[in-house]
Amino acid sequence: MPVRAIRSLAFEDLTLGLSELVFKTVTDQDIVGFADISGDQNPIHLNELYASKTRFGQRIAHGLYTASLISAVIGTRLPGPGAIYMSQTLNFKAPVKIGDVVRIHVEVAELIEGRQRARLACECAVDATVVLDGEAWVRVPSRLELMSAA
Repeated sequence: MPVRAIRSLAFEDLTLGLSELVFKTVTDQDIVGFADISGDQNPIHLNELYASKTRFGQRIAHGLYTASLISAVIGTRLPGPGAIYMSQTLNFKAPVKIGDVVRIHVEVAELIEGRQRARLACECAVDATVVLDGEAWVRVPSRLELMSAA
């Protein structure tokens, strides 16, 4: 992802419909690096000859690599540092290939004030094709919590 300033929003700053949109071009280095970190050495991700014989016809990114792009948005932009993942659902709909530009969209869909929880609608798309969607529940710190952590 391009380097962007980290934005830290407190629970009090969130409103329904608030969203963040980020774009990421998937590289060979991303896929190899994710395989190294995760230990997922499935040849569909790493071996061109093997992948060429699959229904995809070429190497594809790990599904959880694409999901990690959502995590990056949540951890750095919406709501940002201090947010704690509670859960994440993922629906994988289409493959992501080397060179694809993934559009990552995260939007506040529900707020539970008493518990400082936010439900975030999450979607990744390549061109007009949704490749992954789901929702995340996060605990979002208050302004007071953010100030005391700084």
